[in-house]
Amino acid sequence: MSRSRIIAKPSDEPVCLQVLDAAVAVIGGEPRSGQREMVSAIDEVLRGGGHLLVQAGTGTGKSLGYLAPALAWAQETGERVLVATATLALQTQLATKDIPVALDAAERITGIRQNAVVVKGRSNYACLLKIRQGTVSDTEQGALLSVAELASAARSVSAHSARPVKSARPVNSARITRAAAAKAETLLGTEVLMLREWAEEQAEVGGLGDRDDAPSHSPRAWAQVSVAARECVGAAKCPFGAECFVEYTRARARQADIVVTNHTLLAIDAIQGTKTLPECGAIVIDEAHDLADRVTGAASAELSPQQLERAVRQVVSLTTDNELADELADVVALFGRALDLAPVKRVDGGAFTLVESLSLVAAVFKRAESAVQPNRGGGEDDEELLTRSVATAACGDIWQVAERMAELRDGDVVWVSERPVFGRQLVVAPLDVAQVMQEKVFADTVSVLTSATLKVGGGFESLARQLGFSAATTEAAAVADDTPTGHVFGAATAGDALNWRGLDVGSPFDYPQQGICYFGKHLEPPNRDGIAADALAEIAELLRAVGGRTLGLFASLRNAETAADYCRNNLPDLTVLCQGEAQLAELTRRFIAEPQTSLFGTLSLWQGVDVPGATCSLVIIDKIPFPRPDDPLFQARQRSVSEAGGNGFMQVAATHAGLLLAQGAGRLIRRPTDRGVVAILDPRIVTARYGSFLRASLPPFWMTTDLSDALEALRRLSDVA
Repeated sequence: MSRSRIIAKPSDEPVCLQVLDAAVAVIGGEPRSGQREMVSAIDEVLRGGGHLLVQAGTGTGKSLGYLAPALAWAQETGERVLVATATLALQTQLATKDIPVALDAAERITGIRQNAVVVKGRSNYACLLKIRQGTVSDTEQGALLSVAELASAARSVSAHSARPVKSARPVNSARITRAAAAKAETLLGTEVLMLREWAEEQAEVGGLGDRDDAPSHSPRAWAQVSVAARECVGAAKCPFGAECFVEYTRARARQADIVVTNHTLLAIDAIQGTKTLPECGAIVIDEAHDLADRVTGAASAELSPQQLERAVRQVVSLTTDNELADELADVVALFGRALDLAPVKRVDGGAFTLVESLSLVAAVFKRAESAVQPNRGGGEDDEELLTRSVATAACGDIWQVAERMAELRDGDVVWVSERPVFGRQLVVAPLDVAQVMQEKVFADTVSVLTSATLKVGGGFESLARQLGFSAATTEAAAVADDTPTGHVFGAATAGDALNWRGLDVGSPFDYPQQGICYFGKHLEPPNRDGIAADALAEIAELLRAVGGRTLGLFASLRNAETAADYCRNNLPDLTVLCQGEAQLAELTRRFIAEPQTSLFGTLSLWQGVDVPGATCSLVIIDKIPFPRPDDPLFQARQRSVSEAGGNGFMQVAATHAGLLLAQGAGRLIRRPTDRGVVAILDPRIVTARYGSFLRASLPPFWMTTDLSDALEALRRLSDVA
């Protein structure tokens, strides 16, 4: 990309800081020393090369902290910058809130308007071929309806439903009437028609066809107007390729200064080499604490009998080869029997029958893929073209995953999983993502990784090792790093894989003055029987002192439900909501709108709730969030580290727990005026050898093991509120 030279206003400051100052002025903010330090450090690494890990505490303004130097550098050099954040929701928030502010500020300083483009996975855009190829048959439409959707329709047509049904309770499908089913089908059909009309309007006006811009709809309806990447017939073959929303978005991205995507698409693009994203001169990873898990998810796959059966039905409808149909039925049955007989644990070479069945599944579905492929010579109508593409993709996914599982590669972990509703499935995940990230993402590209929580156990080393920046280190090096806030250090030992450095720019919050972290040292250690009686009593005492206003973060839904029931019985004047009793968005809305209400839940609340003010004056963590001891992937990772001479527990389990603790405790202080208490009721954080590592991962609250300190502080907060 060619760019005009920068026309900066006369100033002694670098352009990146001028852009930051202009952006802060646009939003009516105040200068923050940590944010300015972050901008200068990123500008330095963009110009000099290498890799930078930046911990920018909540309230620093990290989005503008990396956008200002990225825009200045992109304009000066003509290079493109890729920004990847954790989720689609955060991607949209960045594109609609922070990036427009940064673009306006950069234009004010340089006189040149730059542009940013959002790129998502293919299934997030409407597919004109699928929309125009015909309507959904009654059978296909009915198959798309979930029990929950039918139940919702049943409630809407029933005149006798006096009490609403909680969504968390199982629905008896036998009670769903034909009228309810017909109503649900009508609702789905209406949504699909509305989406099709919207997509056609988008095509007429040159719109993006992005799901976020679509009329309100259900996931089932969107599935009728979109396709997954492997189901796409390709722009060259598609009769509507010239109008394709995805191709249009990618073409715009190739001309953009900033390309915004998410971790998952970045990982898929790198691992599969799909080239969905354009070439970039630098990468910024926002919410980088989530990156390893997102990459692991993108590189994982599942295989179940139901998945195989669906693919067989597609193949049988497209071929007259009875011999192939019989072989498919036989291998599906064989796989199902082998899966039922296998223990629910990691698969190894001893599971001969299961491994053999996978090899047969791979061979037969590979033949099926060839049998149902679209006619290379053309001659098919649009509907058959799409139908064959979907079946080809399904068969291709199955044989490739089955072949990968059957090989039992050293770099993979394969295990049998069992789900309450859908039964057994086989799962494969990478043992480690460090090498793939190092080789395919970071090796030849300048990168900046940032988050409010990158230092685990007091240092950056744990996360750097997970992502391929550092070679394995000793436990002492990972635990004993007492790097002070704001200090820049290099990981310059001989074994390092990449040249990186870490920077903690601190936070504008005064954690020791704004918050207390109370540890229940005297409580009974957690066990498999669920939350202990003394912990329940202490939770109620804490809630009583603060008058509700509590976010409860629990290790399991069972613990959350037990604690919620206990508090309801013992504190009848306080409202306690529990995850699963309604949609999480609705529960969160009530938690915010009703200040004395408390909300209890599990993992999705540890990272996904931002509630400033007195509404969240107390955060309760019932248990150190170690991974499940029977989780095959974590077991394999710990064993791998131990066999290499490291401490598997510290590098895997304790690092995982430390990161989640930092995220959970970080829910308390979201604004400079917030005050409150974090109560961690697991005594091991004080009594165990690894306790200091976990405590070092927390924000620097004033810490105590005296319950009276916490109760007194909470009562004062309650009185003020």
